[in-house]
Amino acid sequence: MISKPKFKICRRLGPGVYDKCQTPKFSANSSKLKKGGMKPKALSEFGAQLIEKQKVRFSYGISEKQLSNYVENAMKIKGAGVADKLFERLETRLDNVIYRMGLAHTRRLARQMVSHGHFIVNGHKTTVPSYEVKTGDIIKVREGSKGSVLFSNLGEKLKEYNAPAWVVFSPEKGEGSIKDKPKNTETFFDLNAVLEFYSR
Repeated sequence: MISKPKFKICRRLGPGVYDKCQTPKFSANSSKLKKGGMKPKALSEFGAQLIEKQKVRFSYGISEKQLSNYVENAMKIKGAGVADKLFERLETRLDNVIYRMGLAHTRRLARQMVSHGHFIVNGHKTTVPSYEVKTGDIIKVREGSKGSVLFSNLGEKLKEYNAPAWVVFSPEKGEGSIKDKPKNTETFFDLNAVLEFYSR
């Protein structure tokens, strides 16, 4: 069940912010509130950019400082491709990769799993959720964690899951890898608006 604070955030920023908001029940409740309430005011350009920034922050579960650093890094690129670079930096966080592989149903759970030391990256135990993975990196479930309920029946859990093309995970081996750089196909975010917000 989604908490009231998260419900309010989803109503303000959209259902893509949290997985639990992406349900028919949330859509129905949200529609009822819209019908019974006043029409929302039109947003200014700054307001729209602020909303987009908050979408990214809440979706990835990162701080204002972290997002600011990701934007600053992406802006070092000259010419086109800045939004793609920002998307790449966000997607290649270790906690997000665990989420994208289907090993956690939310990014928040993935962050906890990483923090608790359940994964080995290129032979080293890694407990930093923001750790940046790269193409070719191998991510394994730590041997001592394979008996955890978190990883029980992985084959069944992942049978219906379609991971992005840039990551693969083998339930039998308990390991996955990064096949390519993530492509900016996320329609929920307007990363150009986020970049404009920080360019002010």
